[in-house]
This record gives sequence, structure tokens and C-alpha cells, in this order.
Amino acid sequence: MTTSPPTTDPAPSAALSGIPARAAGVLTIDLAAIAENYRRLKSAFQQRAVAAVVKADGYGLGAEQVAPALIKAGARSIFVAQLDEALKLRPLLDRCHPAISLYVLNGLMPGAEADYADNTLLPVLNSLGEIEAWSRFARQREKALPAAIHLDSGICRLGLPPDEVARLRAEPARLEGIVPTCILSHLACADVPAHPKNAEQLAALTSALTALPRAPVSFCNSSGIFLGPDYHFDLARPGVALYGVNPTPDAANPMRPVVRLQAKILQVRAIDAPQTVGYGATHRATGPARIATVAAGYADGYLRSISSRGHAWVAGHRVPVVGRVSMDLLALDVTGVPPEKVQPGHWAELVNAEQDVDALAAEAGTIGYEILTSLGARYHRVYLD
Repeated sequence: MTTSPPTTDPAPSAALSGIPARAAGVLTIDLAAIAENYRRLKSAFQQRAVAAVVKADGYGLGAEQVAPALIKAGARSIFVAQLDEALKLRPLLDRCHPAISLYVLNGLMPGAEADYADNTLLPVLNSLGEIEAWSRFARQREKALPAAIHLDSGICRLGLPPDEVARLRAEPARLEGIVPTCILSHLACADVPAHPKNAEQLAALTSALTALPRAPVSFCNSSGIFLGPDYHFDLARPGVALYGVNPTPDAANPMRPVVRLQAKILQVRAIDAPQTVGYGATHRATGPARIATVAAGYADGYLRSISSRGHAWVAGHRVPVVGRVSMDLLALDVTGVPPEKVQPGHWAELVNAEQDVDALAAEAGTIGYEILTSLGARYHRVYLD
């Protein structure tokens, strides 16, 4: 544990144990909860193999801290998006476990083939062009090289579309020199179980698999795990659910919360009508009020869309965000909070047990993914293990 965890209800001194006085915000990340979420997902996946997606710096929470916790929990395959992410993470994974498969979802970057091969990275081959390039490089190296093959079953982003799958079926020699370690596809609507697209993609994938050599199949993202055994195949690759976001939006969240976000109150002042708060004068007082100015803004991932619609917690009281969220500051109406409970140096809770990442995302008009990956670098980070 890097520092002691903050208390649930900060004392009047507002001093969080172990937090430097200079800290304007504190992001607490529960690595034990991430590990428990991995185990819960594996249970829902009927104890089959479960990878872990740590792209975008571990969904904003720190890949170098998150990945070892997931490996300790049992993950043996790790997925990132970019080659640079994989190059940075490879030495750490090697120290954690001698046999971690590290996949690069965004595929094979032209001219960078040696970076993958020399660092034991597995490109996810997303097109016939990438397959041909990797095969050509394998022949140059005079050795078979492993890779994943991505089939587009209907999301129409990366992956081999049906016409390229047909060409691969007709010309299997295109895979010369490639050892498929995984065949994957990606669900577009897994968070909506009744969406017809799910069954359409399952049928498309099942058909496309007949064009390829046998290899472990990965179809399920976080939400896909909860679509049931027909979608499971061999390997799940959850991402956002590991970090506490609900993979089943229409039901109770089966995941443990992972993050807590607190920001320091800088000033409390009394206002009265007709005074306004913040840029654009979008909030106008209708009577006496007290406004707390808090050290967090959209540069810290507290999105501007939360302006005048979000809420925070101060000394156990739910209080509204008033006026526009600016780059470094936001304002809370703390009129209903006892004055001795809200003073400069005390803490406002932006994400906590009462308002999790999904709830904040709903107030911002977005999704938990964006909240997590937007969290800025200015917070003092506390990792609980």
C-alpha cells in the first residue's frame, strides 16, 4: 500500500492520513478490488481462461500498477491497444511471470515488425495486408511467428471483413509462417443482451471460423461474458468491468467499486441574489447561499458536461455542482452543509460509495469508460493492495 486509505468521513481538520498537504486531489485505486473483479468475471466465464485488457494506461488507473495485480490474480494474457504501450509494459510483465502473452489490438504497424518479434509481442492481425506483412517477415526470419487473427463479425472497425475471410478460405497459404495463438472478434452491442446484433455476430463468427486453422477463440468483452455460454468460446478479454464499471447496465453491478476521487475545497464564500457563479454566469443565486470552490476541473477529467447537473458529497451531504466546470475548478452549493463541516482544506468527494463511476458518467451524459480514461495526472494517487 502506497499510503494509508482516506477515511470515509474526513475529520474537521480534513487531513487524510499520509496525503501530502500540497495535494489538491486524491485518486484512490483499490488493486484488491480489481483482482476480485477478475475472479468474479472468471467465475461468470465458467472458470475458463480470462485475459485482461489494460490499454489506455489501465483505463486511466495506471497499467504498471494494475497489470501486476491482475497477473497475481491469474491473468496470463494481457491486451493493450498500441505498440508503444506494449513495449513499455513488456519488461514489467516479464518480471511478474515468465509466460505472459502480450497482445497489441491495433495490429501490425508497417515497418515495425521487428519490434514485435524482438520483444515477444503478439500483433492482432486485422487485415489481409497485415497477415501478408507478418508472413513475409516470418519468412525473412526463417521461423514461424505467433499472432492473433481478428475477424470482423459486424462491428465494422478493425478485423478481416467477410470478403477477406473468403479469400483466406480460398488461399490458406497466405498464413504461411504464422502460428495463430488466438482468433478474436468483438461484440458491438453486448451491453444490450436482447439486441439482435449479438446473435447476428455470433452466427457470423461461427461461420468465419471454418476458414481458419483451429486456435483458441476470444469473443467476449466485459459485457459479453454475461450473454451466456453460447458466446463464451475459449478466452474472455474483459476491460472496463475489471475497473468497477457495470458490465450489465440493466441490472445491479456485479463488480466491486475500484476508485474513489476526492478534491480539496479551496474557498467557501457567501453570495446572494443577483450574484452569479462561474464562466458565462450560467448559475444565478436566488437568495443567500454558500459556494465552495473545489480544486478539480476538466483538465483533471471532471468533465465540463457535468456543469450545473452533477453532484458531489461534502461531509456526508449530497451537494449540487453549480455553474460551469472550468479547467481547474468547480463550484458546489454547500448551503445545506453545517459551516464547520465545510472549510478550506476539507475534501469534496466526487466519486465514492454513494456516487460511483457509472453514476458520475450518467450525470455527465457519457459512459464510465470516458470518466476513467479522462482522469488527469494531477491527482495524488493512492494504491490499495
